[in-house]
Amino acid sequence: MKRPLLNRRLDGLGTSIFAEMSARAVATGAVNLGQGFPDVDGPREIAQAAANAVLTGKGNQYPPGPGIPELRRAVADHQQRCYGLAYDPDTEVLVTAGATEAIAAALLALLEPGDEVIAFEPYYDSYAANIAMAGATRVPVTLRPPHFRPDLQRLSDAITSRTRAILLNSPHNPTGMVLTRAETEAIAGLAIAHDLLVVTDEVYEHLVYDREHIPLASLDGMRERTVSVSSAGKAFSFTGWKVGWVTGTPAIVNAVRTTKQFLTFVSSGPFQYAVAEALALPAAYFETLAEDLKKKRDLFASGLKEIGFEVYQPDGTYFITTDVAPLGARDGIEFCLNLPDRAGVVAIPSAVFYDDKEAGRTQVRFAFCKRTEILEEALSRLAVLAR
Repeated sequence: MKRPLLNRRLDGLGTSIFAEMSARAVATGAVNLGQGFPDVDGPREIAQAAANAVLTGKGNQYPPGPGIPELRRAVADHQQRCYGLAYDPDTEVLVTAGATEAIAAALLALLEPGDEVIAFEPYYDSYAANIAMAGATRVPVTLRPPHFRPDLQRLSDAITSRTRAILLNSPHNPTGMVLTRAETEAIAGLAIAHDLLVVTDEVYEHLVYDREHIPLASLDGMRERTVSVSSAGKAFSFTGWKVGWVTGTPAIVNAVRTTKQFLTFVSSGPFQYAVAEALALPAAYFETLAEDLKKKRDLFASGLKEIGFEVYQPDGTYFITTDVAPLGARDGIEFCLNLPDRAGVVAIPSAVFYDDKEAGRTQVRFAFCKRTEILEEALSRLAVLAR
């Protein structure tokens, strides 16, 4: 065939870096600190709730399109309890196949060809694909080390008459940056002044160590223009269940549901019952989760510094961004491709998350959501890189 098979909007996206590097981990027996998934399951009682749902026939057939009522109520209760945000579970909550589908459905529903979407780079790789599939144009605003704080003037300058939305991720993957209240308020002010929608990816909302997470929708004037997205995978360590959700006004949720129904229709039936129970766990669960991950962050960051990496301490998420230039490396992609054979560890080159490849050329991301003994083993292996 003369005509290329792949839609030209997706040209250059190719295979996800996560799939490629995870395959390298399997092939080489390396410690996989690339893809962000824990190496232990979440609470046993939540896993048991999923098993019970399967065995009793709850959710084994198609669940309701918007999600089971129990989960929609649990999401609404969580938003109210944690942030003082009131949502109607019947009209303002939508269950999705993870946050990835939620973001895709939101962008496909709300964007027209020719619209512009501003996002802070580096950004999660699905953002670029989702914006491309909608026929819109991504407009990156670059976060720069060592602190990766947003340049609010550059954000303001990036807004044009074609700007439709800001795609906002805080806590931020891959840098671990968490927006301050002042930064969140400034972004809200720009959205209101320019009549923009904001899609907020908040999947790491409970993985915050040195700051508080402030949902954009909780600020004055933002509830009616914010598509809030989160999921169960990161907060409960069940990343394979793929249960996410959208909260917003009835008009926003209806728009996203219109697209979502033609993507997966429904998903994760039995797991929805379990996640409903998980969201009702006491505050102590989330506090313990964050405390445990903070200890792992500090352990791994300290070890990487001793080896010779330049380490950018994250405020949240379970990722650490480093710079490998002090180790004599000139290119993070080459460094990561060689690392499994050289040191028996897999990491992700941050350049794949940038449009401006030079901005992240020597940056490398590690996931520290692993057992302490695995992190210690990885550090032991990486010690071969010490100069």
